[in-house]
Amino acid sequence: MGFQFKQFTIDDKGCGMPVSTDGVLLGAWADVSQAQRVLDLGCGSGLLSLMCAQRSNAEIQAIDIDQGAINATTANISASPWPERVQCQLISAQSLAATHQSFDHIICNPPYFQSGLKSQQSARATARHSDSLPFAELAKAISQLLAQTGKVSVIVPTDAQPHLTKHFSTVGLQLTAQVAVSSVTTKNPQRQLLQFMHKASSALTQPLKSELTITDPSGNYTLDFIKLTKSFYLKL
Repeated sequence: MGFQFKQFTIDDKGCGMPVSTDGVLLGAWADVSQAQRVLDLGCGSGLLSLMCAQRSNAEIQAIDIDQGAINATTANISASPWPERVQCQLISAQSLAATHQSFDHIICNPPYFQSGLKSQQSARATARHSDSLPFAELAKAISQLLAQTGKVSVIVPTDAQPHLTKHFSTVGLQLTAQVAVSSVTTKNPQRQLLQFMHKASSALTQPLKSELTITDPSGNYTLDFIKLTKSFYLKL
């Protein structure tokens, strides 16, 4: 049936990870307005690719290692208003990095579980666990694929953020912006929106930090959340 957004539809059948608030937050927040070449690393259903297409005039490359994700992304792109600007490829980040391509924005909702029980569904396990793309390898691939003045946007659980940031720093990528995301005003942040750049290209000594809450105690969306996502959600 698909998930209907204002300008496109996402059918996530066969994908390891379904459409989620995490993905919508990342796609709405990433600074892609001036990007010319965008890489959607681990594209899943193609949600981030299509959000980037809606928000920019960029040429977008969507990659994944799961054939089900590629099939879903290809179908969703074909049915969208921007099929000519989004290309899809079955390839790993490590293999793409070996081709020496360059992107001025890389967007990624990475696998983040370092341990613990895996889903019995192999596609979902691959999408959620970092076995196939450990943070160290993710950081290395991104550093090789990112243009010198480019930006990287990711979203991870709060407890995974220090680990990810450490590996990005090791390959010369500096944290330049951070948004702590809480599901409701009464809870601590569960997610972190993060932006990185090559250290040599950033004039910042400390990241720009802010906070975002999705709902108030009454269960209503906050004004900040509505402002960020209203271009996508039908009912906002």
